[in-house]
Amino acid sequence: MREAPQTIGFLLIPGFALLSYASAVEPLRAANLLAGRELYRWVHISPGPATVAASCGATVPCPVKTGEAVDLDLLLVCAGGRPTSFRDRATLRWLKALAGRGMRIGGVSGGPVILARAGTMDGYHMTVHWEHAPAVAEAFPNILLTRSIYIMDRNRLTCAGGTAPLDMMHALIAERHGPELARNVSDWFMHTDIRPAQSAQRVSPALRHGIHDARLTAALELMDSHPGEPLKRSETARRVGLSTRQLDRVFADKLGTSYADHYRRIRLERARDLLRQSVVPIVEIAIGCGFSSASHFGRAYRTAFGVTPAAERKSDAPRPPG
Repeated sequence: MREAPQTIGFLLIPGFALLSYASAVEPLRAANLLAGRELYRWVHISPGPATVAASCGATVPCPVKTGEAVDLDLLLVCAGGRPTSFRDRATLRWLKALAGRGMRIGGVSGGPVILARAGTMDGYHMTVHWEHAPAVAEAFPNILLTRSIYIMDRNRLTCAGGTAPLDMMHALIAERHGPELARNVSDWFMHTDIRPAQSAQRVSPALRHGIHDARLTAALELMDSHPGEPLKRSETARRVGLSTRQLDRVFADKLGTSYADHYRRIRLERARDLLRQSVVPIVEIAIGCGFSSASHFGRAYRTAFGVTPAAERKSDAPRPPG
């Protein structure tokens, strides 16, 4: 006897990332087409409006609202922009209730932030788009956060967004209908390089900066991993097997900047993510990103980005979605 189709709900938060949503729903359509029968059904759910707009302005009609009875096998929360600002209590309570009933729940791009806000991720490993990760780490210190492209931990699925849902949906289709159909779906979208869940979200420092010096790459990785308590120049040099003079020379030759200036930029970019994606007080962000005072932080921030930290936080300018 054939299995009944699975029904997947897509909770679309206003400003959701269209690419992330499409990368999750389109593999379901392709699986139905390639299998020659209905394997999946999907329903669009809204926290309020009958039509929800994506970050790019495209709209999706949502016949179901949060709180209404709906029979689902899986719910995926799709969000983008600034998910930390989502505070709709009715939606958060609904998500918490579904989790309490044992429903399989997931989040895509900024969606995991909302799942964490609803209290559904306690004790679970999760991932989120790298842009939101600093804010999540600050707001939910007890969550087991990783930088993978997706994670399937028991009845929780979280995905970093972008094109990563293509990889996650490949795994889900293979889980229920076998690897052959999953491969055919991936081929359909010319997604031939299927990534495992633990793949990195961002390119390595070597590719990001176009460098091929192993010692400089190692130094950049150390700096990326210590934004809050900056490593001294001598300590970084020692760890990568260089003298401080050699470290200075390789930064100047390969990146056209100094160790201190590049490290400051790393810390300021982390601070910018926190300003945009969290409500952490500015003075705490300053200290947490290695600045001695709020005034020192403010001067450095304005020099780097042309606005003060307070103005950055108040800005409603659109952010690139995940």
